[in-house]
Amino acid sequence: MRLTTEQWFSRLQDSICAELMEGGETVPFREDKWEREGGGGGRTRVLQEGTVIEKGGVNFSAVHGLLPQPVQESFKVDESEFFATGVSIVLHPRNPMVPIIHMNVRYFELTDKQSGKLSRQWFGGGIDLTPHYVDPEDARFFHQTLKETCDRFHPDYYPHFKAWADDYFYIPHRNETRGIGGIFFDRLSANDTFRIEDRWEFVKAVGETFTKVYLPLIRKNQQKTFTEEQKQWQLYRRGRYVEFNLVYDAGTKFGLQTSGRIESILMSLPLHVSWPYNFQPAAGSEEEKTLRWLRKGVDWV
Repeated sequence: MRLTTEQWFSRLQDSICAELMEGGETVPFREDKWEREGGGGGRTRVLQEGTVIEKGGVNFSAVHGLLPQPVQESFKVDESEFFATGVSIVLHPRNPMVPIIHMNVRYFELTDKQSGKLSRQWFGGGIDLTPHYVDPEDARFFHQTLKETCDRFHPDYYPHFKAWADDYFYIPHRNETRGIGGIFFDRLSANDTFRIEDRWEFVKAVGETFTKVYLPLIRKNQQKTFTEEQKQWQLYRRGRYVEFNLVYDAGTKFGLQTSGRIESILMSLPLHVSWPYNFQPAAGSEEEKTLRWLRKGVDWV
């Protein structure tokens, strides 16, 4: 499973980068190949000041080593070796009418250091969308596409993983969701219903859904005109993205706890962002309407 997942995720990074370039981006990705001191490495591909993407990254990694003590305590395991591989994507578009998107698909396993036996293995990931301006039509398209992918594998996947995303991508100190959610799942392992191979087929399908769901949103919204006020709103909403990723995101915390490459971990942060003091959108404005959508439990499909 290690070799299979690592090779497939590496190819996924290649295909998504190629499709983004074919989708209208003209500035090439910068690639940094890196090695982790404790074991493994990856390829960070970042696009900055692009024609479509102001800043974004499509990262691949496959790392291994001794599980740090704080993580052992969190997982309630004895001294263990870990292996983790996957692709992580965050794209901050230039045009505020194009939404921010995030995807992560990953495989993780633990091996008992004393016996050398595989003790745990699971998959995790998801896709979520953070519009600066919520367009209900785009939101329905996004969620319907994710639902179609999930329904190919189990009828309970979409409602369960959609609710999980609503709960996960939530900013308690703001009492609002980061965006319109999507799907989120973690620690999908073998059980009485699913083999580990079944979980793997689902995760591959999620990875292949990324460009199917995002490129149409780019094509629809990229050429729309916008005002300076709308650009300032985009910078303000990016601030919420930063708050979530630095305070609550589990992937960020895991990367820091396992001595990950800091530039790759913080790739998710936008190039430009703003925190105006106590900003309040005008009553009845498009900005206020967007805030009304940022709550849990919206049935987009």
